[in-house]
Amino acid sequence: MRGADSITSTLRDFATLSRLTILFFIFFSSISAGDDKDTGGGSAEAPQKSSETQVIQAFTSRDVIDSEIIKIDDQRKRQIMFAMGVPLLLFISITVGLGIAMGVFGKDVYIAHMVFAGLSLTLALGHAIVGMVWFWPF
Repeated sequence: MRGADSITSTLRDFATLSRLTILFFIFFSSISAGDDKDTGGGSAEAPQKSSETQVIQAFTSRDVIDSEIIKIDDQRKRQIMFAMGVPLLLFISITVGLGIAMGVFGKDVYIAHMVFAGLSLTLALGHAIVGMVWFWPF
């Protein structure tokens, strides 16, 4: 009967950690959710050209078109990275705690340890990729 109590205790602890993790995500996603600005500035249209000229010019022009849809300012990028980093640190701490509980105290929390290790690795990879894409040249 000791094994059933251990499994029940582990599942109860896992459910509590899951609830706390969900609350953490909700809290930090509300912090990172910002107001999107709508800058409805119009652009002046160029005079009409022939279709062949427009096609050739599309391939030869080196104009960079700034789009407000994909432009994110640095402060917003840092907020998003922070919102990803806090749960990452939480997941790593939980994974370490579960590993210590298994190794030192002999608790049977292997599945929970592996779940949080997988979540930590996934979030760490996402955090690293986003950081390199946004802040590579520093």
